[in-house]
This record gives sequence, structure tokens and C-alpha cells, in this order.
Amino acid sequence: MTARTHDVAALAAFTVWVLAVPPGKTTVATGLTALLANQLGGIAPDIDQPTAPMWRNLPIGRYFGKIFGALVGGHRFFCHSLIGVAVFGLAAKVLLQFLQPIMPHVDIDFVWGAFLVGVLSHLVMDSLTKEGVPWLLPLPFKFGFPPIRAWRVTTGKWVENIIVLPGLIVLTTWLCATNYLTLADLIQSNLVR
Repeated sequence: MTARTHDVAALAAFTVWVLAVPPGKTTVATGLTALLANQLGGIAPDIDQPTAPMWRNLPIGRYFGKIFGALVGGHRFFCHSLIGVAVFGLAAKVLLQFLQPIMPHVDIDFVWGAFLVGVLSHLVMDSLTKEGVPWLLPLPFKFGFPPIRAWRVTTGKWVENIIVLPGLIVLTTWLCATNYLTLADLIQSNLVR
């Protein structure tokens, strides 16, 4: 899937997560940081390719991206597995604990959860593509849905651009519209001012 699709999928998953497991009292800083972490999580597994946004935005990032990609086995290998999710989760937790002193009003557990929701949404979306995802690495199998490879999405082609991406936008809009009062209540009553 393209970065745009991963962004919207991460937001949809974040919305479902917030509706399913509403946060307790939180701050505006926590909400905004969680949303940012969710979006970063939505693209984090693609750090294994030199054309990833993170590498493109660094002066010599493509070279670092090639080295990093080779170290983790290339695109859709280590970073696209449950082991990769665990490593991303551990790294994010350590980073958030390190940053906690300069972000005292941010609930790092909620932010960490939002990041993991984004990472998992990435793997789910890539499971819909022809390439599939090696969820159970080191087992050498890539899993995809539907099981028949020919029925899966080709990244960047018309099915993704005309059906999947707009479908995710409609789903997220529908979730927000049908749960407007719940979301408004979460924003108004749970935010500590």
C-alpha cells in the first residue's frame, strides 16, 4: 500500500481503538502526541526501504536507508513481522520513557498504544497486497488476505486508489459521524485543562 493509504488506515484504526477502549482523563498534549505517534506508527514498518519518507528527508538518507534495509533483510521482511512489531514497540517505549521528563503532561502509555495501533494497521493493510506479510517470521511464509493471491491488491494501482483508499476515508468519516456524541464527550469531558 502507499503511504497515503497507510496514513488513513492508521487513523481509522486509531478511531476504532479510541471508541473501543476510551481513554480516561487525558490532556490535549496527550491527544495530539498520540495522533502524531499513530501516524508515525502507520508508516514505521516501511523504514526498511531506502525510499521511505524518513530516509528521503535526510541529506544522505537514501544511503542510510539502503544499509538499514540490508540489515533487516529488505522490504517486507523483519519490519513487517510480529517480531518487528515487538522491536518497534520496545524502541518506542524506551524513547517515550526518555522523553517523559520534557513531556510531563503526556500519558506515554496512551501514546505508545496509539503508535502500536498504527504499526499493526500497516501490517494488516500490507496483508491485503499481492506480496503479503511474513507475520510469523522466522517462519518463511508470507500471509495475505484473501488467500488467493490474484484477488489481492497491487500497491499503487486502481483498486487501492479507487476502492481501498476512498473506502478507508468513508469508514473513518462514518465512524466519526455515527459516534460524534461519544467522541465529542471524550474530547470535552476527558481533557484536563
